[in-house]
Amino acid sequence: MDAFANRPLSPDLPERHSVHDMLVGAGLRPTRQRLALGELLFRGADRHVTAERLFDEAVAAHLSVSLATVYNTLHQFTDAGLLREIAVDGARVYFDTNVKDHHHFLVEDDGELHDIPGSNVTVANLPTPPKGLRIDRVDVVVRLRREEG
Repeated sequence: MDAFANRPLSPDLPERHSVHDMLVGAGLRPTRQRLALGELLFRGADRHVTAERLFDEAVAAHLSVSLATVYNTLHQFTDAGLLREIAVDGARVYFDTNVKDHHHFLVEDDGELHDIPGSNVTVANLPTPPKGLRIDRVDVVVRLRREEG
């Protein structure tokens, strides 16, 4: 089931009730902090954020949340299917508001992620998973560097 099936298009999302409905639809209690962070996350176009970046946005918006609360909320949203977690290396984890099948370009110079439509990448010859396990998804991250001069 697509977590965004009943969600208005992102540019129309700043209304509180839309985030409220999205949280309730995902089985999450719409607490004040979840609503406030959801409004920051889901307003405008799909985006990729780190917990630190969302925390900075929350502070700039005068929200009273801790970094731990931001991390917890991002993981709760991910577990509920509202976000997709993208681990690009051991130290950097992004949360993507686009949960549809797709991959990413990572600009190494600044850590920026850009979507690649899932249909533009073909992954062949995947190994058979161990008994009792299935492949859930394959994340392709194509690393880029800016050309010099």
